[in-house]
Amino acid sequence: MSPLLLLLLGLLSVLLCVLRRRNRRDGEPPLIKGWIPYIGKALEFRKDAHQFLEEHKKKYGDVFTVQIAGKYMTFIMDPLMYPNIIKQGRQLDFHEFSNTVAPFTFGYPIITSSEFPGLKEAINRSFQLLQGENLTALTESMMGNLMVVFRQDHLGTRPGENEGWRSGSMFNFCYSVMFEATFLTMYGRPQSAHRHSGMGMLKEDFLRFDTMFPLLIAQIPIWLLGQTITIRQRLIEFFLPHQMSYWSHTSQFIRTRAELFEQYDTLRDGDKAAHHFAILWASVGNTAPATFWAMYHLVSHPEALEVVRQEIQNVLILGGDNFRSDTDVTFSRDQLDKLPYLESAINESLRLSSASTNIRVAQEDFSLRLHAEGSVAVRKGDIIALYPQSMHLDPEIYEEPQTFRFDRFMQDGKEKTDFYKGGQRLRYYLMPFGSGSTMCPGRYFAINEIKQFLCLLLLYFDLELEEGQTRATVDNSRAGLGVLLPATDIRFRYRLRNV
Repeated sequence: MSPLLLLLLGLLSVLLCVLRRRNRRDGEPPLIKGWIPYIGKALEFRKDAHQFLEEHKKKYGDVFTVQIAGKYMTFIMDPLMYPNIIKQGRQLDFHEFSNTVAPFTFGYPIITSSEFPGLKEAINRSFQLLQGENLTALTESMMGNLMVVFRQDHLGTRPGENEGWRSGSMFNFCYSVMFEATFLTMYGRPQSAHRHSGMGMLKEDFLRFDTMFPLLIAQIPIWLLGQTITIRQRLIEFFLPHQMSYWSHTSQFIRTRAELFEQYDTLRDGDKAAHHFAILWASVGNTAPATFWAMYHLVSHPEALEVVRQEIQNVLILGGDNFRSDTDVTFSRDQLDKLPYLESAINESLRLSSASTNIRVAQEDFSLRLHAEGSVAVRKGDIIALYPQSMHLDPEIYEEPQTFRFDRFMQDGKEKTDFYKGGQRLRYYLMPFGSGSTMCPGRYFAINEIKQFLCLLLLYFDLELEEGQTRATVDNSRAGLGVLLPATDIRFRYRLRNV
């Protein structure tokens, strides 16, 4: 297509947007359109979504509609209204959005078509293999794979041989360990080796793709994003069926999905591989940065680190294990459940770093009830959005919300679940994994992964931040999509503990 034709098409689309500019109807929330056709307020929102929404909340109240990149998004800012949105089923749907955006982002065909009868339902059922009794096998496998990566990459030095400090970049350290251990747990390993070759290159391609992920979710054509299409193709090709057939110790979850895909002749090998690549992103894209933030906050607060470390050691002692740094250690799923202070620290890190948007698409024009006394009119095709970061950072709910308190979710030695807004107890107060029927099905596995990583880290190493650094801050470019990345990496020192 010629540049002139592209320009004309672009001008035409802008003209159509101008001609179709939306006006507020009676009963609808305040409408914020911005002065740029189609783009609306997208640039301001992406710059700092939390600040943008808080400023508009002060001006327009708890419910308002914003034009963002051609979409009209109605934000519900009061968490006391969340239950009424989450329980809506027939008139508000999440799958319409995900069924379109995920294929576009990861490069597989939309599976709701008549070409793939029953596939969507079978894929959804497969996620049950990440929970319940199946979680035990996944957790045990992850424990072994974390131990392999730690032992071979970071535990080569024994006490007495070389007790000096080693330096590292914290985000890269976390990402490298979690990426490979998660990959091995989900997809398995070569039949004749414990680890895959080329894992470093795969991780670098993954990170480059992840940088462009916000633009792909916004449905920017991939051919406009430089080398992204080539990088995505390399990532997909890593999961081609003939290559995966040589891997052993693959999780039941991935085996089931692979067997399911083989039942559809209309799925090409590249389509099957793209589905597997999408699961890799779902497994690592948020869990790895969440691990970084949990590690960073604990290392930044030595008193919290020591409390959590003692809790971990106590769980081992109760289990009859005497930890020594020259031997491998194992934590069962049951033991991980007995670490409330560690879980509180992880939840506090998620509160400070997660910035996901919970979205539903209106299936018809209707009146959306927000609470007993009020409702607003919404239009078919509009997106209804909850933005929990505003709740997570609300000083009425969380005292000094910008401060890390490792025991914020503890009370009298047990998990704290009572948080209040306007004198009313909140049903939803921490939402890093979505809400309702659309909550991340792998959330229990993700929390266990982070716990296991931190258990090994705190047991085996002394840890401290290198001097002369400013504190870590979030990069807001992924706002709305999950756990935020650090704006810059953090340097730290670690050495093997003499235990």
